[in-house]
Amino acid sequence: MGSTGVGKTELSLKLAEYLDSPILSADSRQLYKNLPIGTAAPTPEEQARIKHYFVGTLQLTDYYSASQFEEDAITLLDELLQTHNNILMSGGSMMYIDAVCKGIDEIPTIDETLRADLKALYHREGIDPIRQQLKLLDPVFYKQVDLQNHKRVIHALEICLMAGKPYSSLRTDTSKPRPFRILKIGLQREREELYERINRRVEKMMEQGLLEEARSVYHLRHLNALNTVGYKELFKYFSGEWTLEFAIEKIKQNTRIYSRKQMTWFKRDKEIRWFHPEQLVEIKELLNQATSYPNQKS
Repeated sequence: MGSTGVGKTELSLKLAEYLDSPILSADSRQLYKNLPIGTAAPTPEEQARIKHYFVGTLQLTDYYSASQFEEDAITLLDELLQTHNNILMSGGSMMYIDAVCKGIDEIPTIDETLRADLKALYHREGIDPIRQQLKLLDPVFYKQVDLQNHKRVIHALEICLMAGKPYSSLRTDTSKPRPFRILKIGLQREREELYERINRRVEKMMEQGLLEEARSVYHLRHLNALNTVGYKELFKYFSGEWTLEFAIEKIKQNTRIYSRKQMTWFKRDKEIRWFHPEQLVEIKELLNQATSYPNQKS
């Protein structure tokens, strides 16, 4: 695991070959089809090299969540561990990683009518009436949530109304037992090095056709799957709000901001062993100590 642009894909391929393992992608956007450039999804050549799961399996209109990923990933792991001693998961989506390693609290499924009603209220009157309902039903979470993040506020209210109890009372933050051992390897680089890689990667994505990819899904810009760095900035270019040059600079800036959020989240986990992506020898030594029968010939 690690921040965007740190070098997870390249190293995960080498480690998957070393462990004779497929790769489970823990990236909430690589799940969707039609976004290979902007999500830096594994290329067809990389997927031919190592079997990947949870890459390009959903339509942009499909609803998916960390709790669904937990269920799907645990079911798949039960199957894969019948024939593999070790399984490699790689990604940067913090909630998806925690879903597999720790588990997600049991949250009720949201009724589509309720979801549509709250969405209509938001578009009609803005976020303030939804905030006030949340404050009334769950004053504890109201003090914790980013009140400017309308998606988080709406989702919390959805859960309060569906469960008939405060969202905060359902968030136990206790780890579920897993029938396998977990070794967490974090990748990090010095900030200047990481930022330079991020800037270069954005430029490479533009060369690869990110502009055309974003244009092809512009008509679906209202979908949550496209509320993603890279696409939302280009959508503002398409609408005439920003110049292309400014949009590209904002992609770089917002990607750097997201990388900081990722590292803040990961640094709270004391179980992660941290390495520079080029410390392949040291990482393999750790795997030799902790895993079952790695491929010593690699």
